[in-house]
Formats: sequence, C-alpha cells, structure tokens
Amino acid sequence: MTVAKPQIGVIVGSNSKTSINKQLAHGLVNLVQDQADFEFLDLSALPFYNRDDDADAYPAAFTAFKDKVRSKNGILFVTPEHNRSVPAYLKNALDGGSRPYGSGAWNGIPAGIIGTSTGGPATSMAQQHLRNILVFLDMPAMAQPEGFIRWTDGLVSADGKVAEASEKFLRNYMERFLAWVAQHPKK
Repeated sequence: MTVAKPQIGVIVGSNSKTSINKQLAHGLVNLVQDQADFEFLDLSALPFYNRDDDADAYPAAFTAFKDKVRSKNGILFVTPEHNRSVPAYLKNALDGGSRPYGSGAWNGIPAGIIGTSTGGPATSMAQQHLRNILVFLDMPAMAQPEGFIRWTDGLVSADGKVAEASEKFLRNYMERFLAWVAQHPKK
C-alpha cells in the first residue's frame, strides 16, 4: 500500500517580483520535493478584504483561495517583515481566508513559519506576530526549529538550489515541518 504524499500549500508573504522570500521558498521546496506535493498559493488576485463583503456575495477570488487552502494538509508560510510585523499582503490573505465568520479555511491546518531578511534579526518579529494570528485561526504552528534566516547572496541560487552551508539546517527544518504535518492531521 502506498501512502499519499502530503499536500502542502506554500504562501509567500511578499508580492515583490524579486522577493528573497520567494527564492527561499523555492529552495526549501526543492530540498524535500520528493516527500510532499507542494503548491504555491498565489495571493496576487485577492481583493483587499472588506467586512461588508461578509453580508454580500463573498469575492470569488477569496472563495477559490479558501478552497485551495482547505485542500491542503499543511501550510508553509515564508514571510518577510514589514515594520516589525507581517506584510499587509499576507495579513489580507489571512483575514479574507478566515471570513465570513464560521466559514474560515484555516481551522486546524498545521503550519510552518520561516522567513528571510538582510537584517540581523531576520524576520523574528513578523514570525512572532504571525504565530499570534495563527493561534486565533486555530492553526497549530510548529515551534521548533525556528527559521530566522539572514539572507546573503548565494543562499539560494536562481535555479532554487540551497547553498551547501545552509542546506543541512534548512533540510532539517523542512523534514521537521513535514513530520509536524503528519503528527497534526487537520481537523
């Protein structure tokens, strides 16, 4: 009997064309691509969340996004830090994906949080803020290992290969994340 690979959604919290977090996400996926099926969930088509839509016809883009989220066994968040918090781009997806009340897509889906920045503390504050949000959304988030990655040139090549100096840590992170997903099946 073959066991189905876990279905993992990857959400990059940046809409920058040259996002180092998007590069990191591709590198992470490449390290364990034989162990799970990964899908990058695109946030760019999502409208700005408006509570008024809860009572009206909910935006089709959010409905489609929520369906994709619900189809996943786990979600990997790869996020930059903006002003010591999560980017508005990511927060909008979290908010819209949780509404209307009682029909949120996130409930019970295990999550991993990692991110990179050129600064010393990397994305530690954004990740902590994201953890607080995920608690409210009922998403069990992996606590260890933490992934505050300081970006350096060559960390991930243009073709998605992780530098040898970081490969062991990042592979361990991803293997631990996949184990977390297996240990916390979504509700």
